[in-house]
Amino acid sequence: MHQSQTIERIRVRYGETDQMGHAYYANYLYWFEQARGAWCRDRGFTYKQFEERGVFLPVVEVHARYKGEVTYDDWIQVKVWVSEVKRAAIRFDYEITNESTGKVCTEGYSWHVFMGEERKAISIPEDIKGLLNRNPEDFETIG
Repeated sequence: MHQSQTIERIRVRYGETDQMGHAYYANYLYWFEQARGAWCRDRGFTYKQFEERGVFLPVVEVHARYKGEVTYDDWIQVKVWVSEVKRAAIRFDYEITNESTGKVCTEGYSWHVFMGEERKAISIPEDIKGLLNRNPEDFETIG
């Protein structure tokens, strides 16, 4: 598995904050998802292409550790990479840095199980393993 990372840059919107002006904790999961999508596009494919062929990747476990604050209008960088692959599962790890402070403010991971149209776990298809192993430097990023 190629261990390269993708960094997705996001500006925190007002609606993503709570009454104290801090990013609402559940929004970090959306940012994780956005970064995973960017990770795929950096390797020349989209998650939608998996779904179109009947392969789904539901989240079965997620973890986030908050270490610092993020507030309205901050720019954050969500770094994402694959840290582990099993027969039918994949783990993405995340590190969020607040650009205004330069500090890592959140760390996390998510586990996903490969499922077929019957909604049962399947072994990762060989061609999809090939996509996951792509070096992003070898592929055009999908818009």
